[in-house]
Amino acid sequence: MTAPERRDVVILGSTGSIGTQALEVVRANPDRFRVIGLTAGGSNPDLFAAQVAEFSPTIFGTGEDISVEAASHPADVVLNGITGAVGLKPTLAALDAGNTLALANKESLIMGGSVVTSRAKPGQIVPVDSEHSALAQCLRGGRADEVRRLVLTASGGPFRGRTRESLAGVTPAEALNHPTWDMGPVITINSATLVNKGLEVIEAHLLFGIPFDRIEVVVHPTSMVHSMVEFSDGSTLAQASPPTMLIPIALGLTWPDRVPDTAPAIDWTTAQTWEFFPLDDNAFPAVGLAREAGSRGGTAPAVYNAANEICVEAFRGGRLPFVAIVDTIGEVLTRHDVPSDEEELTVEDVLAADAWARAETTRLLENSQ
Repeated sequence: MTAPERRDVVILGSTGSIGTQALEVVRANPDRFRVIGLTAGGSNPDLFAAQVAEFSPTIFGTGEDISVEAASHPADVVLNGITGAVGLKPTLAALDAGNTLALANKESLIMGGSVVTSRAKPGQIVPVDSEHSALAQCLRGGRADEVRRLVLTASGGPFRGRTRESLAGVTPAEALNHPTWDMGPVITINSATLVNKGLEVIEAHLLFGIPFDRIEVVVHPTSMVHSMVEFSDGSTLAQASPPTMLIPIALGLTWPDRVPDTAPAIDWTTAQTWEFFPLDDNAFPAVGLAREAGSRGGTAPAVYNAANEICVEAFRGGRLPFVAIVDTIGEVLTRHDVPSDEEELTVEDVLAADAWARAETTRLLENSQ
């Protein structure tokens, strides 16, 4: 068998959770990857300096502008591991440059919608979220016209089984105590509210072209099954592995090929039980709200995402109760007028909606004090 060619990779958000794990994959497979670009937000300069010294990238730096420049640099794959809306411009830059985009920055796809998908060639976007990587793997098992529905799994976060009333006094420390995943603080809190799962429903719709009424969410506490695809004959394919991001990151860097021994497999000699539960939409209304935003389309998903980012910051700062995060997102969405479907969405529309939502959310929070 011919050895795979070494791939030139650019990693955006290299000091974050996704970025540092991507560099683990690179470090373990020096014959498979060469890092030619590294960028970060600037919050951990010592770690970034150490990464640059270790990997000697051609292009590197901190901030949004250098991330856009690095994303445009000729590469085999650009991994966008930036968190939040700031990842939109680098996503577009990577696509416009013709680079394969390994997308962990779901926010850029969700807020950009057709602005992003219209610029992507078939197969140019490779999902890195574990759920969407799982769906992409399962979809290999059948034709598009055989797919009945996509089933996204959710761990349920640290508050699975809790009632809405019992969540009123939740603290940031409690919300950051995720039972199965080690992620950055924003994504961890998004997982606690299930906003992250709502974003993933919109992401699945945009990535795979499946209508919202054929995308479901099921709670699976152990996070061993990452998602499933149900086919028209009644069969379901599931992708399972221990809860690690190393596998979807490695697949994102080498798709459609795999990197051997990326992570330990499930030990099938050990007795174990996997459970699945329906989602409690009353306690966790974020998924339903995301479906509404996604169905409205246009700039509504951008507003959902932007309002959430402001609310999470306020919650972490002790200025907003946990249950008010999703309530506030819903209120902001009701105040937003989505342009008619006949109007073509532009980058300017998306950025304007993002800015409006941040300002409106901030105003609501200030008035509620």
